[in-house]
Amino acid sequence: MAHIPVLLNEVLKYLNPQSNQNFVDATVGDGGHARAILEKTAPSGKLIAIDRDIDSIIRARSNLKEFENRVIFVNDSFGNILKIVEESGFNRIEGILFDFGMSTGQLENSGRGFSFQKDEILDMRYDIKIPITAEDILNNYGETELFEIFKKLGEEPKSRIIAKAIVYARKKKRIKTTKELVGIIEKVLRRRGKLHPATLIFQALRIEVNQELTEIEKTLVDVPKVLLSGGRAAFISFQSLEDRLIKNWAKDLSRKNIIKSLNKKPLTASAEELKANPKSRSAKLRVIEKI
Repeated sequence: MAHIPVLLNEVLKYLNPQSNQNFVDATVGDGGHARAILEKTAPSGKLIAIDRDIDSIIRARSNLKEFENRVIFVNDSFGNILKIVEESGFNRIEGILFDFGMSTGQLENSGRGFSFQKDEILDMRYDIKIPITAEDILNNYGETELFEIFKKLGEEPKSRIIAKAIVYARKKKRIKTTKELVGIIEKVLRRRGKLHPATLIFQALRIEVNQELTEIEKTLVDVPKVLLSGGRAAFISFQSLEDRLIKNWAKDLSRKNIIKSLNKKPLTASAEELKANPKSRSAKLRVIEKI
């Protein structure tokens, strides 16, 4: 299944890419948003395409091959955005896009255990050079540590029960696969409406493995340093922890007259988009402009 870029029309409207402008796609994924930006910035606008996942860089390079002379691909974290932009030799950045969602390729084809719907090893690393995997966390962290991760990063109401069940299960044998983890969770937690009982635990583990919130905090410090005056940054988040970080950061910098928010409330998918791409239902877009 091809990856469909979420909120594409809204991103283009608010970032408003023009001929020959330079952009950063800080989470290039399969390159859907990047393609649309490159089409708008023809003939000479350049784009830095960043992703921590080397497989995403490989897919994006293939998907964007017709723009190759206008794209610099960087296999790194957006937490290093200032260093990346400086090393790329760019002195003008008119816009930055962050899409904190996972690509279809990562969920369907990575084999790293991002989805509870597939039976795979419990890895969950975007960057395979990171030393700690989800398996390491599940089998080595104490019950209190697991509870705190599930509570803070998953906002899972039954975090304590699940942490206890995991510690009990791993005494019998090491937890190695997504199927084993889902089995443990399903024994102590029932489905709540449309939400699978493993959803928030998988979210929490992925965030912990990749230190996602820490990377967002790092990059937010540098976004105003990277953008030109009048330049814009768009942030697509898929869960409340990310959206809250962006919202509070934007509020703080607006008070200091460094940026202004272009939408007070986050934009969400239209009915038309939801019908075409149900995965867009939890996407929220916030856009800021540097003053």
